[in-house]
Amino acid sequence: MDLLKDNSERILAIDFGIKRIGTAISDPLRMFAIALKTINNNKDKWNEFTKIFKEYNVTLVIIGYPLKEDGSKSKISEFVDKFAEEFKRKFKIKIVLADERYSSAIAMDNIIKSVTSKKKRRDKALVDMNAAAVILEDYLKEEL
Repeated sequence: MDLLKDNSERILAIDFGIKRIGTAISDPLRMFAIALKTINNNKDKWNEFTKIFKEYNVTLVIIGYPLKEDGSKSKISEFVDKFAEEFKRKFKIKIVLADERYSSAIAMDNIIKSVTSKKKRRDKALVDMNAAAVILEDYLKEEL
């Protein structure tokens, strides 16, 4: 059985970026985070999210919220706030903003440990979707 292809309720995690948006999806039991895809942050992004919603039964969205080391808002926090508002308006779904201060660094470390190709390790799209998986993993750990 394919863990990604059933009607169980899923959690979608998003690592928002000005150029790219990384996504990850939970497994049916909401125990694991699976890096899904990277979406270009352009006018077509809403179509891509619609496809994800149609393919997976998404009932909750976790969006990584970029904070500074001291816990205050970062420069990109304002963009994430606007994105989250528009996302909620378009999809009418519960959204949780989750601290993502170290998600990209952890994702990069995981990629370095698991990917042998230097070219693949430099793939920013791979980092983005794995950062979304880190955000989702952190959320799932807190919920258990």
